[in-house]
Formats: sequence, C-alpha cells, structure tokens
Amino acid sequence: MCREETTVIDRPAELSAFEFAVLAGLRATQLSRGCTPRVPGAAKVTIIAQMEVAARKVVRAPDARLAGEVL
Repeated sequence: MCREETTVIDRPAELSAFEFAVLAGLRATQLSRGCTPRVPGAAKVTIIAQMEVAARKVVRAPDARLAGEVL
C-alpha cells in the first residue's frame, strides 16, 4: 500500500479550533484568488493558509466592539 504523507499543523494556543479553521479558510480563499503566500512550502492553498495562521503571519483583526469603542 502507498501512504500519502500527511501534514499536521499545530494551531496557536490563543485561537480556538473554530477561529483557526475560519481564519485559515478565509486566507485560503485569498490565496486561491492569487494573493502571495507569506510562508514557503506546500503546494495546497489550504495547507499554506494553515501554516500562515500557525506562524502568526495572518491574524484576525481586533473587534472594535469588544474593545469598548462605539462604532
């Protein structure tokens, strides 16, 4: 049998699994539309996006409502 090599990306501790998945998904969409990757390596956009989030090259924008600011 031939086994494919799997890549496991460790998510940052400050992100929940949901936040990590959403952020990586949004970044994967950007990459598939032609944005330049911020990390070298993998061929699949989903893996590149996860690697970028794990390396903290992509972060979520602060939410002004949580900071107490009035919009």
